[in-house]
Amino acid sequence: MNTKDNFKPKKVVVLGGDGFCGWPTSLYLSDRGHDVIVVDNLSRRKIDIELGCDSLTPIASAESRIDVWNQVSKVQKLRFKFLDLATDYAELVQFLKDEKPDTVVHFAEQRAAPYSMKDARRKRYTIDNNVQGTHNLLCAIVESGIDIHVVHLGTMGVYGYGTSGGEIPEGYLDVILPGGRPTKILHPAYPGSVYHLTKCLDALVFQFYNKNDGLRVTDLHQGIVWGTNTPQTIRDERLINRFDYDGDYGTVLNRFLMQAALNIPLTVYGTGGQTRAFIHISDTARCIEIAINNPPKTGEKVEIFNQVAETLRVGDLAKLVSDKTGCGVRFLENPRKEDAENDLDVRFTFTYLQEEIITT
Repeated sequence: MNTKDNFKPKKVVVLGGDGFCGWPTSLYLSDRGHDVIVVDNLSRRKIDIELGCDSLTPIASAESRIDVWNQVSKVQKLRFKFLDLATDYAELVQFLKDEKPDTVVHFAEQRAAPYSMKDARRKRYTIDNNVQGTHNLLCAIVESGIDIHVVHLGTMGVYGYGTSGGEIPEGYLDVILPGGRPTKILHPAYPGSVYHLTKCLDALVFQFYNKNDGLRVTDLHQGIVWGTNTPQTIRDERLINRFDYDGDYGTVLNRFLMQAALNIPLTVYGTGGQTRAFIHISDTARCIEIAINNPPKTGEKVEIFNQVAETLRVGDLAKLVSDKTGCGVRFLENPRKEDAENDLDVRFTFTYLQEEIITT
């Protein structure tokens, strides 16, 4: 991939464009001059009601957000379409035929590992929503007959943690088959939750439709996304992004920040030696645009890139927050079945971003 800016305005559909990653990415792409259509079934808002908790930051309605952006934007206007990727197949096909997008950015998946493991109902929902949604999208592109580039937001969790024995490559491993035959294979999957399992299944679906139907796919394996606002979302308080801090959707840094604000000891599970990859939400949006601007050519294999800014041990992250706030740290038994400690050495394509990238 040529990671240097290769900008050309495109028509982009952002599936899951009302969510934590999808909303700021939609605004960023619009601000950059792309013609963006936000597509969402608003399921994340429904899960807030189900769990009895809200984003710490007040979230305006989808319609209000779109209207406000269209008032403040000096570049491109956003459009919104309500559609359920997993169930509204015929409508999806017609939508693609009518709009003829250059690119579809796919965020439309249930994204919380803890939620996906709560009980049988949530496990089944995560599989049904995520895997069926991804398959419907690729099947609809084939049926539409339009050459559409798919950019999918995956996760570093497909690799597992501490299982590679060295640097984690970007999707593929160079191996030697019996008889000394060199080839490339997908990195072995090692999911730690049903959510991560769906991302591993996505990867196989992409490989099949790429081989069988020639679909062009870029799969971005991201680290834990942190941060709330971007230069676009701070233009008006009604554009503000989500800040989840609950036990299901609140990521480790958000949880530490909320505990520190309330002067509750930061809870570290296990030894704190678990190493995780992180990336700021602003850099997530920028990496998405790099992928949009540099699609694979027809006939090329599925492109897989790691979307990471830095790696930190959970215990070190807790110490960083503790040193800044004076809040104590408490170590608890780890409920997850994982190694007490692991290293995480990750190959990262978007190296030219490193001079500007946001770190903790």
